[in-house]
Amino acid sequence: MALPELFGAGIVLLLLFFTGFFGAKMKIPDVIVYILLGIVVSGFLYESHTLHFAGEIGIVLLFFMLGMEFPIKQLMSVAKKVMGAGILDVVLSFGITTGICLVMGVDVISSLLIGGVAYATSSSITAKMLESSKRMANPESEFMLGLLIFEDLVAPILVAVLVGLTAGTAITTGTLSILVLKVILLVAGAVLLGYFLFSKLGPFFDRHMTSDVFILFVIGVALSYGGLALYLDLSEVLGAFLAGIMLAEVRRTHELEKLVVQFRDLLLPLFFLYFGTTISFSEGIPMVGLLLLITVWSIAAKIIVGFIGGQWYGLSKRVSLRAGLSLTQRGEFSIIIATLAAGSIKAFSSVFILSSAIIGIILFQCAPMISRKLYGRKKLREQSAM
Repeated sequence: MALPELFGAGIVLLLLFFTGFFGAKMKIPDVIVYILLGIVVSGFLYESHTLHFAGEIGIVLLFFMLGMEFPIKQLMSVAKKVMGAGILDVVLSFGITTGICLVMGVDVISSLLIGGVAYATSSSITAKMLESSKRMANPESEFMLGLLIFEDLVAPILVAVLVGLTAGTAITTGTLSILVLKVILLVAGAVLLGYFLFSKLGPFFDRHMTSDVFILFVIGVALSYGGLALYLDLSEVLGAFLAGIMLAEVRRTHELEKLVVQFRDLLLPLFFLYFGTTISFSEGIPMVGLLLLITVWSIAAKIIVGFIGGQWYGLSKRVSLRAGLSLTQRGEFSIIIATLAAGSIKAFSSVFILSSAIIGIILFQCAPMISRKLYGRKKLREQSAM
């Protein structure tokens, strides 16, 4: 006799609670423990449409809330300042990683997928670590968040291209031009709606934000624009991020976050759990040598981006190094791209994501100490006084 879905959903939430609670006690990021739980229970939840859909809403709400932190003018200002570092990041983290795979004999599509997995730093892990370590007010935090935003804009385009490649669709100049045009239209639509509509809705939000039904409007905006991105064959997280930017123009971010955060915290773990259920190690860990090489290079690439890009941004060498050491963990976009892979490449990507997350968290925690030892306490005090 099959178990009722309601009973199964309750068991899943309880398992997520206990693993998350254990992870917090052991200071292990919840992303990691949820993926590991998914691997363990994959035999029971494999290819669950309900789990996949609920998790998709969770990742949409995550990027929606991230977008709400950045009104359009602030976003444009930060984007200009991190442009050089962002381009360097694409070249080192995606381009050279792809090249390494090709040189090691991996086929083109798999090499591009691995390069995509190695590209973007985890926004959720990084933001949580900045907040929990009380480093959000540090001089490097704006640079780091700006670089994450740059990645959030580039990665969906990368995802869309890889979706076409893995689906067997040839990527020509024409199809790529159409893809870029779709991104421009989606971004332009968000900017126009933000400037000319939502910026004028402050009084409306003030009157109705305490209404029980107002949450339907807020989450409806996030899902609708995320869904529009999917309809255009783009990533839903790009649409959700842009929806957040639109609502940021209302200038009620703190109040809106209170409405959304509990729904995000309920559904986001399901995204990582679902990803874990899709991973199989039945054939062992593939290409161990390449995995070690890519892991080492991916960490070095982020440190280089942070160190050089941070100085272009106007930070000192010590602060730039601290930023680079804090950017090596991979997460959401890497998982999204890894879901496009199959078999050994998905297993390869999964081990890379888990190992880079663990190493990245250790480096994040050690970053202040390492930068202080290399550049001395005197420079630390001078920077703090600035």
